[in-house]
Amino acid sequence: MSYEVKYRKRVVENKLEGNTLERTSETFKVSPSTIKTWLKQYRESGHLEKKELNRPHKKIDPAKLKEHEVNNPDAIADEFGCDESAVRKALKKLKITRKKRK
Repeated sequence: MSYEVKYRKRVVENKLEGNTLERTSETFKVSPSTIKTWLKQYRESGHLEKKELNRPHKKIDPAKLKEHEVNNPDAIADEFGCDESAVRKALKKLKITRKKRK
């Protein structure tokens, strides 16, 4: 579950005001481990915004796929070293439709 930054801040402030971890957890219906994570993040970085995940793409980079779809749509599977179904799935995620081939 994802919590808004305002809500996270209220929870952390409640804990920092001297309330116990258990009481804060019961009051806000947030697990103690989540509260500990937020406290640690707040102490280390000074904010409670979500961390941006920088995961590498498994096979197909969306930016490169868009570029290839415009410039050379027939060679996409060969370029990325995958089969046509993986290309179709990646294009669907990007909401790019292809004309049917004859």
